[in-house]
Amino acid sequence: MSTRGIVIHDTDCGDYWAGRLEKSGIGAVGVHPAGGQGAHLSLASCMELVKTERFAAFRDRMRRAGIAVEFEMHALSWLMPRELFSEKPGWFRMDENGERVPHFNCCASDPDALEFLRERASSLAAAFPSDTHRYHFWLDDVAEARCRCPRCRELSASDQALILTNAAAEGVRRADPMGRTAYLAYCGTLAVPERVSPSPDVFLEFAPIGRAFDRPLFDPESERNAAQIASLPELLSFFGKKDAKALDYWVDNSLFSGWKLPPKEFRLNAEVCRTDVEGYLALGFEHVTSFGCYLGENYRELYGDAPLEEYFRIMKGDAAPG
Repeated sequence: MSTRGIVIHDTDCGDYWAGRLEKSGIGAVGVHPAGGQGAHLSLASCMELVKTERFAAFRDRMRRAGIAVEFEMHALSWLMPRELFSEKPGWFRMDENGERVPHFNCCASDPDALEFLRERASSLAAAFPSDTHRYHFWLDDVAEARCRCPRCRELSASDQALILTNAAAEGVRRADPMGRTAYLAYCGTLAVPERVSPSPDVFLEFAPIGRAFDRPLFDPESERNAAQIASLPELLSFFGKKDAKALDYWVDNSLFSGWKLPPKEFRLNAEVCRTDVEGYLALGFEHVTSFGCYLGENYRELYGDAPLEEYFRIMKGDAAPG
């Protein structure tokens, strides 16, 4: 079943957002521990948060409202903990200077590292069961950090990302036999993989964070947006359209605030959002969502409720007002 949704920080999963989402008419909410270099720490905190009564109540309200709960997170540094580097340096990536480093992602060619990743992905899927059986365990939140060891150096960033995603997908299936795992086309992995084929359990998630936000994504006169979607038809052909998901940023006030609190006041560019959604659907995307961070209770204290009604109308496919 296709879904339209929103992605919010895990720390916002409480009564306030539950009340807004219950009235929204959308079909899915993504729970997102904060990214950046501390994403593995945010993920670990989220693992504890989902055990709380607060989160259980939030999830129960979502289910009663017919809203599926998913989890979307930069997981690689949790899947491959950095503290293993001293014991298993060969599991980690080689940088452009020919040295193994513990920073960002890992080696995509070490068989023991990949098996460890599978086991960790299985544990992660068990900790974060998805109502849709779709799992979004992404690589580290960095533009480009591929391994350049002798076995990896001929593989592109996208090839390496797909190897790691395939391994994660195998682990996810150990915990959830119906589970499918997202390949995140984002920053350095927007290009189509060339030497690696996707597992049948892997689907495309397209996140054009480098886009311009004052112009529709598919506006041919926007060079910046043209660069973001240059490989999109080929990506859809390569991964297939089943479960293909567009993860955009129309209501991501964390991005518009420079990922710094306090949040800036937010206004939706409804024309861009509506045009983009129509464009994604015309290409065959089954799922469309946007980050919606920095729009919770902290925002309300400064500016009142965030103006999300038009976004929800667009997600529901309602006609433009007037």
